[in-house]
Amino acid sequence: MQILDDDRVALAHVEARGDAIIDRAVAWCAINSGSRNLDGLNTQLDVLEAEVRHSLSCDIERVPLVETIEVGDNGVLTEQPYPPALKLTMRPQAPTQVVLTGHYDTVYPASSPFQTVRVRDDGALHGPGIADMKGGISVILAALEAFEDHPARHAVGWTVLLSPDEEIGSLGSGPVLAELGRRGHLGLTYEPAMPDGALAGTRKGSANWRIIVHGRSAHAGRAFHEGRNAIAGAAIIAAALHALNGRHEGVTLNVARITGGAPLNVVPDVAVIHFNARVPDQAAAAWVSEQVAQLAAHPPFEGLTTDLHGGFTRPPKPADASQQALMEVVAKAGALLGQDIVFKPSGGVCEGNNLHAAGLPNIDTLGVRGGDIHSEAEFAWPESFVERAQLSTLILAKVASGEIDAHALKRLRLETL
Repeated sequence: MQILDDDRVALAHVEARGDAIIDRAVAWCAINSGSRNLDGLNTQLDVLEAEVRHSLSCDIERVPLVETIEVGDNGVLTEQPYPPALKLTMRPQAPTQVVLTGHYDTVYPASSPFQTVRVRDDGALHGPGIADMKGGISVILAALEAFEDHPARHAVGWTVLLSPDEEIGSLGSGPVLAELGRRGHLGLTYEPAMPDGALAGTRKGSANWRIIVHGRSAHAGRAFHEGRNAIAGAAIIAAALHALNGRHEGVTLNVARITGGAPLNVVPDVAVIHFNARVPDQAAAAWVSEQVAQLAAHPPFEGLTTDLHGGFTRPPKPADASQQALMEVVAKAGALLGQDIVFKPSGGVCEGNNLHAAGLPNIDTLGVRGGDIHSEAEFAWPESFVERAQLSTLILAKVASGEIDAHALKRLRLETL
């Protein structure tokens, strides 16, 4: 693999637009698009669509997402709506199809004081979503803008999906990701790389559950024994859930909180246990799912009822043969650019888990180098915008030339399904 003259032209296209690539991400960060801020998400969607219409000649579609059921802190079930996902398509009939994904939601609610980007004393950009992943979206567009000037582009079709719900598990966009994963040959996802430039290799799977515990309300003084304490029942179940830790290799289960309750003089009649599990493989996922189902099916004392909601939204992403081969060629592409690409295991999860489960080999940390994501210390290194956009541009060029054999990678992945 080597950099050809046509590749150099595309790479120079990225470098020439370095400031613009950063500036648009910074501007996007000033739009609060927390996962539950529907107004902000719709504003961000409008801005992204306008940017795409200005910079790329592709088909643009707003994909409606199906509402999902959410368990409230009080145990009440409500429908959760989502704004549309933004789908961009170019050359859908080309022999090789690349799927690029990202998300335009962030973890910061509209009420957060963390709303704009500033430059730290060390030169890092510090702001909401600058790494995770408005910077990544700008990298996606920059790479495609450069690739669309490459003479080999006609060999590759691409689809971009920008979703509004990644930070809350891709509950609405999950079926769309699965469809794209089945159809594509290679996946590129733009979560931030680690601060030192390392990319995520293997990823654990993740499940989110809620157990609603219903009891019976009563006066805590006059009629205590007529009540059935839902909080007490939830605490017993939570302790049993925590006790699953250490019983299966690689499985961790985190009881995040118990909600519900009543005034001190009332026996509480409802509680909700909110918890998450991380697993290394499908066998572990099946084990913990069975354990959780058994605990939820047997209330700890008479008079309680339980109702289990949730499950695995991010299947495990192990380093199978397709992933190993893809990581090797991406590292080679990085070396051509002077980027030392290494892969490290991650307990975190993202859309790459979903794409892999659907049969798509993918690299899922091709966004900017940054850190402290999901906190008000989130940052990104400005020089990494051009670095990572050039890396993706070169990957696309080598897929088009056949030096990265996307079809062979897909076959390897399908052999393990």
